[in-house]
Amino acid sequence: MGLANEHEIFRRRRSRNVGLGLVLVAFVVLVFGLTVVKVQQGDMMEGFDHQPRVSVLPPEPAPAAEAPAAAEASQ
Repeated sequence: MGLANEHEIFRRRRSRNVGLGLVLVAFVVLVFGLTVVKVQQGDMMEGFDHQPRVSVLPPEPAPAAEAPAAAEASQ
């Protein structure tokens, strides 16, 4: 029958659709791979839960020695 002959435009569409499908599959694989790596690192992640992160806070300075006690000891 006449329907068996495929026009050139349909071949072009199919090749574009296959190309787009491969790009989408590659993107899904990339996101899945990143997710697996982040989950495997586990305790190295800190979630954002509206709390200050301890790892980015500056270290607290060491408490200074009391000045009057030091002055009395030197006398």
